[in-house]
Amino acid sequence: MTTPAASPAHTAWHDTDEAECRHASKLLEVVGQRWSPSILLALGRGVERFGEITAMTTGLSARMLTLRLKQLEAAQLVERIVIPTTPVTIRYRLTAQGQDLMDALHSVAGYVQRWKVDEPETGATALPPA
Repeated sequence: MTTPAASPAHTAWHDTDEAECRHASKLLEVVGQRWSPSILLALGRGVERFGEITAMTTGLSARMLTLRLKQLEAAQLVERIVIPTTPVTIRYRLTAQGQDLMDALHSVAGYVQRWKVDEPETGATALPPA
């Protein structure tokens, strides 16, 4: 796991290069998938167990939760902890990178609330006109 370089809390877009934009796009592909923000929110609120995440996220199937947790783990946002009990206990929690991402997700949630971004019937996200 890499540690971010010392930098101001908010980086201005004019200081961002193309490589950073590509990395951001890869991250957004994972975080922007359906259910990922809800799962991250549940983990951010201290939920650790698979069943608790499912219960907190209405409509999320066990199969989809498994898939999303694997993707979030591969992106180093979530870690899977195996506790050798009988039966085995598995817990999930945000990594340092996942915790750091929560501020950005809160900003996005604020944007959604301010602009009343809704999901139209087609399933695509409606954004305000440019």
